[in-house]
Amino acid sequence: MTDTLIKVDLAQSPYENPDVHNRWHPDIPMACWVKPGDDFILETYDWTGGFIKNNDSADDVRDIDLSIVHFLSGPVGVEGAEPGDLLVVDLLDIGAKPDSLWGFNGFFSKQNGGGFLTDHFPQAQKSIWDFHGMFTSSRHIPGVNFAGLIHPGLIGCLPDKAMLNTWNQREAELLATDPNRVPALANPPFAATAHMGKLQGDARDQAAASGARTVPPREHGGNCDIKDLSRGAKVYFPVYVDGAGLSVGDLHFSQGDGEITFCGAIEMAGWVHMRVTLIKDGMAKYGVRNPIFKPSPITPSYNDYLIFEGISVDESGKQHYLDVNVAYRQACLNAIEYLTKFGYSRAQAYSILGTAPVQGHISGVVDVPNACATLWLPTQIFDFDIRPSASGPTKMIQGSVDLPLSPDKI
Repeated sequence: MTDTLIKVDLAQSPYENPDVHNRWHPDIPMACWVKPGDDFILETYDWTGGFIKNNDSADDVRDIDLSIVHFLSGPVGVEGAEPGDLLVVDLLDIGAKPDSLWGFNGFFSKQNGGGFLTDHFPQAQKSIWDFHGMFTSSRHIPGVNFAGLIHPGLIGCLPDKAMLNTWNQREAELLATDPNRVPALANPPFAATAHMGKLQGDARDQAAASGARTVPPREHGGNCDIKDLSRGAKVYFPVYVDGAGLSVGDLHFSQGDGEITFCGAIEMAGWVHMRVTLIKDGMAKYGVRNPIFKPSPITPSYNDYLIFEGISVDESGKQHYLDVNVAYRQACLNAIEYLTKFGYSRAQAYSILGTAPVQGHISGVVDVPNACATLWLPTQIFDFDIRPSASGPTKMIQGSVDLPLSPDKI
C-alpha cells in the first residue's frame, strides 16, 4: 500500500495546510522526507486553492487575486540529495480527487493580467469540464469530447539563495523596462499573500519578502506546462539545496500546447503517485542546466489533424523578425476563425484550443523575416466532421450556449 504523504482537504483553505506553499524559497522547511527508491502519493489543490467554482459565472475568474497562486504540495525532502545531483522523478500515476471530478478553463480579464490573446478576449470567461473516466466534456462547449492526458503543470525543486537572488534581480530588471504593461512583464515577490508552508513568525516574513512567485518556468523546472508529463513520464531535476525539496501542483486533466488561455488547460485538484531516485553529481556529468523530460508512453490516440499555420506578421500587418510568439498567436487566431464557421463562438473556439490535446510546433525559424509556427487540431475530438469540403462548412452548433462572461468592474 503506497503512503499518501501529503493530503489536502478541498473544504479547507490551503493557507491552513502547512504541507503546501505558494512561493519558491530555500528556507521553506521540508513537509516530509523520503529515501531514494521510495514511491509515494501527494494530493494537490487546483492551482487557485479552490477559488474557482463549478458554476455558470465567470465572476471568480474576473475577481481572483493572482498573487495567491500557485498552491504546491511539498517540499518533499530526499535523503542524501545534494547540490549538483540530479533528482530523478518517475510519474507513476496521476488522477483527479474522487470528490472533485471536474475542472475549469478560463480567460483572465485584461484588467487582471490578461493572457496570450488578451486583446481579442479582454473580459473574464470560463468553461467547466466534467470528467467521465478518462474522457471529458463541457456543458459550455457542445460537440466536443476527448480523452485527457493528466499531468502536473508545475513541478520542480527548491532554489538555493544565489539562484533565488538571480531570479529576482533579472525579473526586476525586465519589469522596470515597462512597469505598466498588461500583461505584466514579470511578477515580483509579494509577501502579503505568500504561504511559506511550515515556516512561521519572523522567519516566514523575511523569506516571504523575497520568495519567488511560481508563475514562470525557470532553471529548476517550475511552471513548464508540458502536457506530455503524464503517467510513465520521467523527469531529471537539477538539485540546488540539500534534500532537493521537490514540490508539485497545478494539475491539468488536459491541455493544448502553449496553454494559450493562461487560466489554461483543464485545471483540477488531484493526486500524483511518484518515485524518486538520485544520480550523484548528475548536473556536471551530463551538463544539465534545466530539467530533462522523458514523456509519457501513453497519449490519446488521435491521428487525424488540421494544421493551421501562422507567420510572424501580426494582426495589424506589422512585420516581425522571426518572432515565434507572434507566429503561434496567428496560428491560434486562424484556428479560432475557422471553428466559428461551424457555429462556435470565438470564446468557445479559444477554450477548445486551450483544453484539447492540440499540438504546437515551431516549424521554421531560419527563413527571414518570417518565423512559421503551426497548431495541430485533432479532428476526432469533434462530434462532426470539421475537415474542409467542396460543400462548405455546416453550422453544427446551434442555440445560445456559450461561455459565462463577466464584464469588468467599473
